[in-house]
Amino acid sequence: MSLSWLGVIPFLGYVALFLLLPTAIIAWSAFVGPDGATTSNFGKLTRTDIVGAFRNSVVVSAVTAVIGAMLGALLAYAVATGNPDGVFRRLVSSACGVLAQFGGVTLTFAFLATIGPASFTYNFLQQHGVDIYAGGYWIYALRGLGLVYLYFQIPLMVLVFLPALDGIRPQWREATESLGGSTWHYWRYVAGPLLAPAFLGATLLLFANAFSAYATAAALINQGGIIVPLQIANALTSEVGLHDIGFAAAQALGMIVIVTVVTALYSVLQRRTSRWLQ
Repeated sequence: MSLSWLGVIPFLGYVALFLLLPTAIIAWSAFVGPDGATTSNFGKLTRTDIVGAFRNSVVVSAVTAVIGAMLGALLAYAVATGNPDGVFRRLVSSACGVLAQFGGVTLTFAFLATIGPASFTYNFLQQHGVDIYAGGYWIYALRGLGLVYLYFQIPLMVLVFLPALDGIRPQWREATESLGGSTWHYWRYVAGPLLAPAFLGATLLLFANAFSAYATAAALINQGGIIVPLQIANALTSEVGLHDIGFAAAQALGMIVIVTVVTALYSVLQRRTSRWLQ
């Protein structure tokens, strides 16, 4: 009997301890109230503010995922067409590896110090007749949150999409040209269909990354709960004694369901991409 499966035991233990167990605890908390089993926590999800928070989370995640995917793909293509061992590629890859993990209070402070209402940039533009906050302080709203999210969405796209671009063979373009095809034909019938699953998969990954982000939003928006992670935080840490662990767990379980669906679609697209990357 083969014992090769023993090698995956540490991984399975890690998944069980840090993924399955927390999910089970959240599910249990969502269905249990002070008086025993209940579904009342899910009934609260129909509240106007909660529905709006879920809608805002989906919108800001989708918009930043699409914009981040497009801009990141262009940057990744510029890197892929260069010298694979050049300084530019190493510099961009290293920078993206750092910036993709850059968030929270530090990122929020950097944005506020750069373009915030008290920043030098804003005061300089205002003195020259340009008021970027003429319609209100949008930096503290959903638009501002989306702008900050793009800071780590674009580098993440470069990291996950670059291997797919590296998988494109130069011989495929040469074959297209030898058959009389143009650049449009190459991208329309060869490179485009091959890269589409990888691009869509990376976009879904960016969506999940933004949908689950909390620290950056918490540092930027300290009042209200315009997205679900902030609503969960409010339900857990109410300053007026209105905290509701079961309600917070129900919201978290809703987020888990959405992220699980997105992750499953991402896995399907990644399997299609891996067929021609090997």
